[in-house]
Amino acid sequence: MLPITRRSFLAASGGCAGHLALAAFATPETRRLAWTPVHGRVVASEPFGRLEQVAEGVWALISTPLSGDRTTLSNGGLIAGRAGVLAIEGFNQPEGARWLAERSKELTGRWPTHVVVTHYHADHANGVQGYVAGAEHPTVHATTATRDLVRERNQPAVAERTAALRDAVALGATESTTIDLGDRRVVVRPASGHTPSDVSVEIADPQVVFCGDLLWNAMFPNYVDAVPSLLTRSARALRRAKGARYVPGHGALANETDLDRYLVMLDEIERAARDAHGRGIDAAFAGAAYQLPSGLGEWTLFNTVFFERAFAAWYKELAR
Repeated sequence: MLPITRRSFLAASGGCAGHLALAAFATPETRRLAWTPVHGRVVASEPFGRLEQVAEGVWALISTPLSGDRTTLSNGGLIAGRAGVLAIEGFNQPEGARWLAERSKELTGRWPTHVVVTHYHADHANGVQGYVAGAEHPTVHATTATRDLVRERNQPAVAERTAALRDAVALGATESTTIDLGDRRVVVRPASGHTPSDVSVEIADPQVVFCGDLLWNAMFPNYVDAVPSLLTRSARALRRAKGARYVPGHGALANETDLDRYLVMLDEIERAARDAHGRGIDAAFAGAAYQLPSGLGEWTLFNTVFFERAFAAWYKELAR
């Protein structure tokens, strides 16, 4: 089997933030506007994203980075209870976290009392310090691996960012963690596949799952740190009862049909990668030539390098 040598693959950015930064320059305006259709009541909006009400006391921040504004880049949200408010994700910049915290104050009367970071990638973790500005000091929750990987890999190093996660309460690596908001209990479930340390965040009534980057809706995912078989397994485990709502790491609010389409797409990538690997085709060449079947509908793809990454991740796993 030939090694991956294409310069564009090796030089491509390492995290989701870079993946999306390219999108702003490569995507026509019509596709940028259509990429994240509105599914909930919008209670606040900025060029970088909008806050949609998903259920009573639950809001999703749907990031719209294709506008070119990189304040958030990833999705996130708020879950409010009688005794506290949980914010999900730290976003790309502190201004994104601060904006969500200010919306929490307006909507619930409280600054977030808790923050959960779903994984270490810069667009989800680098803005946590925006929550802890001034006199506000919410409890930050992250896995030990997420905290350590932010410090090791999210460069350049920023002392304030590292400090914001240094004292994070460690989430369970194998067992779920429950955060009590008074009349509402939030379950944080550990997983892996997109990175070595992913978590999802959910409530049971109504069923809403904040998926982190285990789910991307209508946007082809970034396999840069992926173990593909684990990613598929973790994505399948997101499924809840009929009528559940899913907040993906990127893209519009999702339902069970959107989740099904994503899972079929992951299976199709596996099939194609296994076939190319078995025939001894170079991963970069196979990925560059690949196209998703038209039956899967439209997926936002900004450069074939992302198919190459997916094939490379599968080749790495198959080689083991």
